[in-house]
Amino acid sequence: MNIRTAKLIILLFAGSCAAIAGSLFKEHMEYKEAVVASPFLSEVRKLSDYSDAVKGSVNDANVYIFNGPTPGGTVVLLGGTHPEEPVANLSAQIFTENVHPVQGRVIVINRINTSASMATRMGEAYPRFYHISTPWGVKKWRYGDRLATPLHSWPDPEVYVHYPSGQNLAYMDVRNANRTWPGRPDGLLCERTNYALMELIRKEKADIVMDFHEAELEYAVENTIVVHEKGQSVAAMASMMLASQTFDVSIGMEFSPKALHGLSHREVGDHSDAVSYLVEVAEPMLDRIRGITDEELLMSGKDRFVMKAGEYKLLYSPIDESGWPVEKRTARHVATLMTILQVNNMLAPEKTIILEGIPDYREIMGNGLGAFFQNPDEAPQERVFYD
Repeated sequence: MNIRTAKLIILLFAGSCAAIAGSLFKEHMEYKEAVVASPFLSEVRKLSDYSDAVKGSVNDANVYIFNGPTPGGTVVLLGGTHPEEPVANLSAQIFTENVHPVQGRVIVINRINTSASMATRMGEAYPRFYHISTPWGVKKWRYGDRLATPLHSWPDPEVYVHYPSGQNLAYMDVRNANRTWPGRPDGLLCERTNYALMELIRKEKADIVMDFHEAELEYAVENTIVVHEKGQSVAAMASMMLASQTFDVSIGMEFSPKALHGLSHREVGDHSDAVSYLVEVAEPMLDRIRGITDEELLMSGKDRFVMKAGEYKLLYSPIDESGWPVEKRTARHVATLMTILQVNNMLAPEKTIILEGIPDYREIMGNGLGAFFQNPDEAPQERVFYD
């Protein structure tokens, strides 16, 4: 074989690899996630209906609105802030597909940072998709990154200066949808997204805003409700009720730090009348001391390396052979929100929110998540949407 032939073979091989990689990347970016809204859906709006700041952008999300027959309070549920934390998306969609509001209103956005769901974290060998078995087949979601992709948000500044506090943050946090609250209409993508979300929260007169998250077990704020000081009584009572009545691993409560800016639990409470909550649950996939980053780890939450780290007291959450399966993580988020609403109804009856149709902790653990997602091929098409 001469040198020209060898170069041609190498070139063809490299071109084939690039073509395959490009095809896989395109499939991931363009995949649309089916959502079958509950029969009690009132309307679906776009986030750009509240602000032109996101009009035409990839983050112009569907806003699912469910109005109960009796007036009451309004709760806004935010999923998909960090798409590498899939339980945030799943928890929000459990409400979108099952909720029956009896009093008050619930507004759900399954993915607030769609851009970050269109590419996985570089160098981590993350799976592109994850799947959940249902009675009617296998349902599929995109897995993503913590940050919006540079394809949609460019360029990163050398230092991200948070608006309006002026606090200096890491350059890439300008693409982190939980570092850019309350946002601004002329900023980069996540700043504009959070600005539009704040407009939604203010215009819809939200009383409660819940931001669903997951975190590595090495992170100190783990299995915790983080709350703006306006909600301290509700969060404290909800935490005690869940720890004593529902969860095998207790859930704590922490106040939102006043000196740390850009986070939903701080800025939403400061810049609106709503009480802002953020809830974390353990996700071993995110730990640095972990094994193979495949879909099995993501869904089962089982990892012998993370367990070994626990033996050396390096974790802030317990873990054993049963791991932290996706059903348990989602069940905790759903139960936490429902308990916060229960307590809020007692302390602020004029803002009562009563939701039926939502599975409780034991139902999710006993039946699995698939039991609570509907088949888009059999549902009335006027209730099928794509995120």
